Amino acid sequence: MMGLLVDQNFNEKIVEGLTHRDSTLNLVHVRDVGLATAIDPKILEWAASVGKVLLTHDRNTIPSFAYARVAAGQIMPGVFLVDDRMPIGQAIDELLVAIHCLSADECKEIVKHFPM
Repeated sequence: MMGLLVDQNFNEKIVEGLTHRDSTLNLVHVRDVGLATAIDPKILEWAASVGKVLLTHDRNTIPSFAYARVAAGQIMPGVFLVDDRMPIGQAIDELLVAIHCLSADECKEIVKHFPM
């Protein structure tokens, strides 16, 4: 199962719902790995170094930094970009489908938008 890196300002209710519905999820928060105040490129670099898909609401800067990594030939394990206006239950449902149905290879080098 793919691992996820949860961005600093990601809705904690979604994270709680995900882990409540599937306690086996491989989730780590940026704050738990010393990246709470890190700039986006550093967060994406760390995610790439450990092969985790970034879970974020940041549609303003993360996609451009993610695709810049791809353009530079750097590893980019993927980004799940969740609209912060999306209903929490729907976000949980869609993320669980993606987590369980997509392989890590299918997430590489893409920014997957939610809602789907």
